Amino acid sequence: MSETQSTYNYKVVRQFAVMTVIWGIVGMLVGVIIAAQLVWPELNFGPYLSYGRLRPLHTNAVIFAFGGCALFATSYYVVQRTSHARLFAGGLAAFTFWGWQLVILAAAVTLPLGFTSGKEYAELEWPIDILITLVWVSYAVVFFGTIAKRTVSHIYVANWFYGAFIIAVALLHLVNSAAIPVSLTKSYSAYAGVQDAMVQWWYGHNAVGFFLTAGFLGMMYYFVPKQAGRPVYSYRLSVVHFWALIFTYMWAGPHHLHYTALPDWTQSVGMIFSLILLAPSWGGMINGIMTLSGAWNKLRDDPILKFLITSLSFYGMSTFEGPMMSIKTVNALSHYTDWTVGHVHSGALGWVAMVSIGAIYYLLPRLFGKAEMSSVKLITVHFWVATIGVVLYIASMWIAGVMQGLMWRAVNADGTLTYSFVEAVKGSYPFWAIRFLGGVLFLSGMLIMAYNMFKTIAGGKTEDVPVVAPVGHHA
Repeated sequence: MSETQSTYNYKVVRQFAVMTVIWGIVGMLVGVIIAAQLVWPELNFGPYLSYGRLRPLHTNAVIFAFGGCALFATSYYVVQRTSHARLFAGGLAAFTFWGWQLVILAAAVTLPLGFTSGKEYAELEWPIDILITLVWVSYAVVFFGTIAKRTVSHIYVANWFYGAFIIAVALLHLVNSAAIPVSLTKSYSAYAGVQDAMVQWWYGHNAVGFFLTAGFLGMMYYFVPKQAGRPVYSYRLSVVHFWALIFTYMWAGPHHLHYTALPDWTQSVGMIFSLILLAPSWGGMINGIMTLSGAWNKLRDDPILKFLITSLSFYGMSTFEGPMMSIKTVNALSHYTDWTVGHVHSGALGWVAMVSIGAIYYLLPRLFGKAEMSSVKLITVHFWVATIGVVLYIASMWIAGVMQGLMWRAVNADGTLTYSFVEAVKGSYPFWAIRFLGGVLFLSGMLIMAYNMFKTIAGGKTEDVPVVAPVGHHA
């Protein structure tokens, strides 16, 4: 085995891990700004920094910049460690890092300028979409190339989830982003009318299902057993979880289009599959939490484990709430209200951000040759600040959402509306202030993390670690 092949490629993992924290701060800062704009409308400056321009910047930054960098960092680490092989095509791995940062910068410039396709989570215009495709194909080559050169026969379940996420996101991106360009900054969707909406929400909900769920479940299946020092509770359940989840998620998109021009039967298919989705989701949550069997005492003293297990609790809660909200009668109340915003953020902050934060805290000392993070106490502080922030955020949005839904549908005896729209806005105002406070707390936690990260890196070493030969294998 050559010298370069006898070490793991940690350079690209380090780059993505550090950028996860930095983009997390940027994305969440924009989120806090738009939350503030709803409380203090005078903060809507000009066309470029208005709510309508900044909101897609926020969603792209937290999903693709923060979440994306976390997925790249952890998948590159996990696939090497579980395959006992160095990352395939190191140059291509470096391209995925720089290419992805370029995509993020392009989004940060074009979205405030108003260049958008107008598709939820797919707002970026066609030249950037092409760059995303190039980076993603390279990512697939690096990831599956590493699997192909593994020195153990078994492919650990975390890699199944990462692999499914990579393939599904490629498929979703190519189909939904199909467009006819009319200039460098403007294109029109290849689809029209309700078909366009259908394709968009097939993409939009599977961005949640694969980018924000399958990928992060890969993270969960590696880092929870590692940090707990226990084998995963049930390996068989993890495989059932995998197949049930990836089959079912693909069909759930139409629940975003209840009571629209989409045919009623299609809406019903989306609702039914959303309800079925509860089973594999909770199977995965139970599998993750039960991994702590016999090691619950570790939760008391280990703040990284606190992040990982709390994220699973939020995952369970969000994946109960989602199917419930997909039921047509519930959706009649919840749709277009802040309840949806609360649901999205219980998943995004409670599940995605917390499992990512836990995984990055696990990685950083190992990537920079340290025994542990510079301050374990600060991880605990971060955990509590973040948890209180999430709870304030989602509780305020639930209350505001149910109130909005009830106010909008209330009618007088003569059939006229009881409330004007502006009365519902006025009623929502205090809850938007609480949501802003929750966001500020969560952002503060990320700033604590950045401080801790840079203190850890300061005295660290960046040598690559030797590849561990599997038992019975002679390198």
